[in-house]
Amino acid sequence: MHRYGMSLTIAVAGATLGVAACQRSNANAAAGSRFEIVEATIPQMREAMEQGRLTSRDLVRMYLTRLGMYQQKLRAAVYVNANALSDAEERDRERAQRRVRGPLHGIPIALKDLFDTAGVRTTAGSAIFADRVPPEDAEVVRRLKASGAVLLGKLNMHEFAYGDTSAQTHFGPVRNPWDRTRIPGGSSGGSAAAVAARLCFGALGSDTGGSIRQPAAYCGIVGLKPTYGLVSTRGVVPLSWSLDHVGPMCRSVADAAMLLQPIAGYDALDVNSISAVVPDYRSALRRKVSALRIGIPRAVFYDMLDPDIEQAVREALGVIARLTASTRDVELPPYKTLPVVGAEAWVFHAPYFTKTPQLYQSGTRQRLEGGSMVSAAAYIEGRRELERLRRAVAAVFSDVDLLVTPTTPILPQTVDEAVNNPALPPPGGVAPSLRNTQPFDIYGLPSISLPCGFSRSGLPIGLEISGPHLGETQVLALAQAYEQATDWHRRTPPV
Repeated sequence: MHRYGMSLTIAVAGATLGVAACQRSNANAAAGSRFEIVEATIPQMREAMEQGRLTSRDLVRMYLTRLGMYQQKLRAAVYVNANALSDAEERDRERAQRRVRGPLHGIPIALKDLFDTAGVRTTAGSAIFADRVPPEDAEVVRRLKASGAVLLGKLNMHEFAYGDTSAQTHFGPVRNPWDRTRIPGGSSGGSAAAVAARLCFGALGSDTGGSIRQPAAYCGIVGLKPTYGLVSTRGVVPLSWSLDHVGPMCRSVADAAMLLQPIAGYDALDVNSISAVVPDYRSALRRKVSALRIGIPRAVFYDMLDPDIEQAVREALGVIARLTASTRDVELPPYKTLPVVGAEAWVFHAPYFTKTPQLYQSGTRQRLEGGSMVSAAAYIEGRRELERLRRAVAAVFSDVDLLVTPTTPILPQTVDEAVNNPALPPPGGVAPSLRNTQPFDIYGLPSISLPCGFSRSGLPIGLEISGPHLGETQVLALAQAYEQATDWHRRTPPV
C-alpha cells in the first residue's frame, strides 16, 4: 500500500543522492543528445531511458529532492508517495526485461489532490476530507499506471476546486514560482506551480470554469482542457458533473499531448463519458497549420485587458497570422453564467455541509450556501440552456477552424489579498480571472493555454487556443506551431 507523508522528509533525506544522480545523468547524456534533465521534455526522457542513459529511479530521486527543497516556499504539494522510488525501480526492471507498459513508462507524474488514489488520502484541499481514503483509483489514475507512469504525490488546490486562487485550502496557500507574493491561480494551483518549478514532468488538473488554463497562464506552463466527456471524471471529487473536465498540465505542448494520450477514451462506468475514436495526439504535433482559419472573438474576450496582456496577445496574434491562412473576427453564442455549478456542488456537499459547515473555508461555505438556494426550475432551465449552447456553438466553426483569445484578462493578485479579502463573484457572475476560460467549459470545447509573453513585472501571460468538438488535434497542432515559433516556454521561474 502506498503511504503519503505531509512532512516530505523522504525528499529532503535524498537531497544529496538526488543531485548526484542528476549530475551523473547529465554527464551520461553528453555522449548523445544534450539536455538538462530538469528542463527536458517527456519525449527526451523516454529516449534517454530507452538508450540506457537514464533511469526512472534517477528521475524520481531528483524530483523528490526538488519537492523537499521548494515545499516551504511554494506549498505546491500535500503528500509525497513514500513508495515512489521503489515504483521507479520496478519500472526500470520492467524496461530491462523489455516489458514497457506504455509511453509514460518511468515518467514521474503528480496529481491534483482530488483524484482518488486507492489506499491513499484524497482530500480535495479540505478539512472535510482530511481522513478520506478511497478504496480504488480514479479511472485516469488507473490509466496512468497502466501506461507506466510513476506517481510522485498529490498537489495542493483551492478547496473542493471552488475558487480561482488556491489560497483557500486546508494546507495553506499555494504560491506562484515566478513571484511568491502572488497566487498561482486556481483551482489547480498546486499542479501549475509544481510543473512550473520543475517539481514533476507533468500533472493532472481539473477544469470547471478555467481551473487548468488560468493557473497554467499564471505560472507560464501549458494546460489543456479536452472536449467534455473525452477524459473520464469517474473517481474525481466533483465540483459540477455537467462541467467538470480533466486534463494535463505540462511545460510543453508535446508533453501535454503525451499525457493526454493514455487518459483519453471512453469509460463505460462514467455517465458523462463520450464514445469517440481517440487519435494519435503526438502525430498531431507534426500537422501543417498553414491552411487553418483563425477566429478572433473580440467581444467580451478582448474587453478591459490588462495593458501588458493586451500587448502580449497582440504580438502573439501577429505570429499566428503568419503561421496560418487567415484571421477574422467572429461572434460566439451569447450566454449568462448558469446556476448549474452552484446547484450541483450543493447536491454533492449537502450531507457534509449540514453536519460540519465550520470545517469549510469561508469562501467555499458562502458559495455552497448560494447553491443551496437554486430552485429546481432554475436548475432545469440552466441545464437545458447548457445543452442548447453546446449545440449552437458548432455553427461558429463553419467559417473558422480555431479560436484565439487571451487566457485571462488580468494578472494574478497577491496571496495576501486572496487570503484576507477573498472576493466572490457577483450573483450570476464569474470571477474576472475566469471570464475568458469559463465559456469553453460551458460550450464543452477543447481549449489550451500556453505562454505568450511576460508582464513588465515578470509575470507570465497566457494565450488560449480553442477548437470544435473533438478538435484536440487542431488545437495541439497550432499550439505546437506557435510554441516552436517563440521561446516563452523556455523561461525558468526564479522560485
